Amino acid sequence: MSNADLHRERQTATISSEDFAEWWAGGRVALRERRALEKLFLDNDGFADPQHIALMSHKELYEYTIAKACKFLNQLRAWHATKAEANDTTNTKQSAIAELYDFRMLLSGPLGTALFQQSFPLRLHFSMFLPALLGQSTKEQQREWLERAWRMDGIIGTYAQTELGHGTFIRGLETRADYNGQSEEFILNTPTLTAYKWWPGGLGHAANMVIIMAQLYIKGKHYGLHPFLVRIRNAETHLPEPGVDVGEIGPKMSLNGVNNGFLGLKDVRIPRRQMLMKNAQVLPNGRFVKGPEPLLTYGTMVFVRVIIIRDVSFGLLQAATIATRYSAVRRQSPIAPDQPEPQILDHTTQQAKLFPQIANGIFFRIAADVVWHMYQSVMKELEAGNRRNLPELHALSCCLKAVCSAEAERGVESLRKSCGGHGYLSSSNLPQIYGLTTAACTYEGENTVLLLQTARFLVKQYAEGLKRKVLPHSVTYLRNAARPKWDKVVELKTLVRLLELAATEHIRNTFEYLRKQRKIAKSEQVAANKTGIRLTQAATLHGRAFLARIAFEEVEKFCKELKPSLAAVLKQLVELFVLEFCLTSLSDILLAFQLNARQVDEMRTRYERLLADIRPNAVAVVDGFDFNDRVLGSTLGCYDGRVYERLMEEARKSTLNQEAVNKTFETHLKPLMQGKL
Repeated sequence: MSNADLHRERQTATISSEDFAEWWAGGRVALRERRALEKLFLDNDGFADPQHIALMSHKELYEYTIAKACKFLNQLRAWHATKAEANDTTNTKQSAIAELYDFRMLLSGPLGTALFQQSFPLRLHFSMFLPALLGQSTKEQQREWLERAWRMDGIIGTYAQTELGHGTFIRGLETRADYNGQSEEFILNTPTLTAYKWWPGGLGHAANMVIIMAQLYIKGKHYGLHPFLVRIRNAETHLPEPGVDVGEIGPKMSLNGVNNGFLGLKDVRIPRRQMLMKNAQVLPNGRFVKGPEPLLTYGTMVFVRVIIIRDVSFGLLQAATIATRYSAVRRQSPIAPDQPEPQILDHTTQQAKLFPQIANGIFFRIAADVVWHMYQSVMKELEAGNRRNLPELHALSCCLKAVCSAEAERGVESLRKSCGGHGYLSSSNLPQIYGLTTAACTYEGENTVLLLQTARFLVKQYAEGLKRKVLPHSVTYLRNAARPKWDKVVELKTLVRLLELAATEHIRNTFEYLRKQRKIAKSEQVAANKTGIRLTQAATLHGRAFLARIAFEEVEKFCKELKPSLAAVLKQLVELFVLEFCLTSLSDILLAFQLNARQVDEMRTRYERLLADIRPNAVAVVDGFDFNDRVLGSTLGCYDGRVYERLMEEARKSTLNQEAVNKTFETHLKPLMQGKL
């Protein structure tokens, strides 16, 4: 029997959660296919966890997760083969990178999360190892390695770039590959402790091959950072190869199913053909042939950052669904003295914790879809020799990865707190979701460093704009001098424009300040360091302006195809999304555009009114994300709303509750109490 309050929320909503689910999934057919795939696994008792994973030891969790992952992949292969056979005459051929993206989204999306609450253990094989083979190896190398790697035929791979002593500053990486012309081999070494590769997922015990980023040396001369394919474990015994020191780095805040590892190399030899040579080559005689564009080497990182934007939006929506359903069930603190305790969802302060995060999750994912299409387009252009749009893609992927992961981290933590003490329990799943989300702020590029990379692009484009040059699409607003009109009812496009003006003014100010610091310091690097805070703020404002513009434009397109009731709710959510950015960026907006006290109050009043407008459909919207209870993995967020019953049921499952008296009473507590201190 479901909770009466939650049932009433669904009955009184003005939209159908099924309509929302169809739009969110990309159409009725896509929704039906996704549900059918989920049903295949989630209705299978063989994929149900025998106990809560929080009760497993670190070693038990790894062994259990690997066994489950292999079983999952085998069944997925069988399903995929059946589907491919059935649709053989109608399927259009996907590009390999698009197919890989879809598969990676499956692993980190609802199904993967339902089965692997501490993340899929072989995720880097699909999200980094295979993309690196696709993007950085020659056709000949792909023929030798790619098909086998895709089928995992004797190969489980990972991608090793970060070291114990260096992360985002890749020029500081110490691992080196020296070319020996006589044997036509590379000799790889991690010459210091800080040169050890550190963090790659699956590296500890699962992977037997690694794509390693190492500094190339030929006859003592340095030729920069390049990728090398290295076998680290024997294909038959899985024992480390000679010269390989490999292991796992230990428990983490979350992601404990991933088996992150360390790797040291001492005189490990690989054939010349195992340098991935699509973008640069070493000929047998030792001659180095430079590729057309160094940034191509880091295309894997761009691919992963686009995925991360999707990942953090997914985590944020998981948390928002849990907190919203819980807020409909939980009753506390009368609003009026003569009234009974209301649902905490009726408190405006609670709505302000929940609804902006729902909007953030929706529009972060929509932005990720836009950037993914841009990525595909730029990759095609690069194949044709056109690299004009690569810097914009790189800057945008850096910026959105940083902005969205930081906002999602704050959002998930706010949602956890909105559930009070119950949100602190492992059984709520909110601590695990937070751990997964906060990890994204540092892996695949620490956020501050990524914002600085974006800011360098922005400062350069501002300078190009002063020279009247054509600017990339995402920064054309820098040349837009139009001032918005503040009518009696301010339009959404005006709010979007305010964010663009704030970004423009901050970029202009940063450009001028940086130029001044260059004259004082007479050093580009020292000037950039002095300007660092302003640079990161400029990049953050640019990210918010881009997200707001994309949300505004995409919703206008969507609403033309949607039912009026659903379109109305989507418009409310996009307004809330943009207003939240405006209010949190208010000081920067006021530096760029003069708003009086009345206008600022109008924005705040409109924000509060939107919370009230969204309130009747809040549960219907989160239901529309169509998360199975297994996906949420939460005692607080289940569809039936039986929060208190589930909390007690889960508490009774604790291993400590399997005996009335724990042995420590006899061994420690009783002697302590009889000691007559």
